[in-house]
Amino acid sequence: MKLKKKKKAYKVRNVSPGTMSYRGKKDSVVTKVDIINYNADTYHRIDSKNVEDAFDFKEKDTVTWINVNGLNDIVNIEKLGKNYNLHPLTMEDIVNTQHRPKLDEFENYLFIVFKMLYFKDGVDMVYEHISMVVGEGFVLTFQEADGDVFDDLRERITNGKGRIRGLGSDYLMYAILDAVVDHYLTIVEAFGDKVEDLEDAVFNAEPNNDISSEIQEHKREIIKIRRSIVPLREVINRLEKTETSIIDTKTHNFIRDLYDHIIQVNENIELYREMIWGLMDMYMTIISNKMNEVMKVLTIIATIFIPLTFIAGIYGMNFDHMPELHSRNGYFILLGVMLVLFILMLIYFRRKKWL
Repeated sequence: MKLKKKKKAYKVRNVSPGTMSYRGKKDSVVTKVDIINYNADTYHRIDSKNVEDAFDFKEKDTVTWINVNGLNDIVNIEKLGKNYNLHPLTMEDIVNTQHRPKLDEFENYLFIVFKMLYFKDGVDMVYEHISMVVGEGFVLTFQEADGDVFDDLRERITNGKGRIRGLGSDYLMYAILDAVVDHYLTIVEAFGDKVEDLEDAVFNAEPNNDISSEIQEHKREIIKIRRSIVPLREVINRLEKTETSIIDTKTHNFIRDLYDHIIQVNENIELYREMIWGLMDMYMTIISNKMNEVMKVLTIIATIFIPLTFIAGIYGMNFDHMPELHSRNGYFILLGVMLVLFILMLIYFRRKKWL
């Protein structure tokens, strides 16, 4: 009995441009706001549930990084947007997690959308939507839920390691993107190991559905990874070429290096994508070859027994006038003839390298 697949209902949401409506799957119970304010000499960090705690740092000679966890709290995000004069279309895109990676340039800030991929507990892969607003002296990041790839970056800011405390918000933007791209490299490397293991399994495969199902699962996974990562190449390319005053000339050098990294990631993704696409053909070819080997053996056995069956069929007929039937040694002679034919055919197949 064939099971009918339940049809999915699709709804069209046509709202006025600039209307904030959260579109995502991760509903945080409480919005968490992580505020880091720093320059070369000072450092402050506040963990809060109220975005208004970040307003006191505006227009100071410092860099303020405000990270908001939880996009379903429209009220707090609207307050933050009004404080930093964000465009209504930007506010709409912040809470829409279905956007592909992109870069929008406004008069007083840059708006970047990208995907953050990382391993949770070293096993489960997490796909996270990130929106980032970069302006003079501030960086705002918005994510759906707790957990990200910025712990090392926060530690560098806290301890004053490297050059980040002495540079502006544009370098912080670069550092955030660099942390994301570094985890892309780890994700793609881990996926490459899985593809190589699957390739070995395909070569040793027996006819079953497990391997084919695993290949299909890897296909879906690489498509999802590709959809999340590849568009960021265009974003970083535009970011490197933009002439906005928000990005210092020195930072462009770092962004250019970041662009090289994302190209490497994209090339690896395309490589593994081609490998996955070829694995199914390889699997079917190997299974077909194994079946052909079985059929060859069966064909050889059938071919050997055809003349023997023919002889046995002739002398199995019930005619009275068959001289060989009355021979004293006819039975043994016939067995000998069959044995000789069997041996000669084996020798022939061996010389033809069919055995």
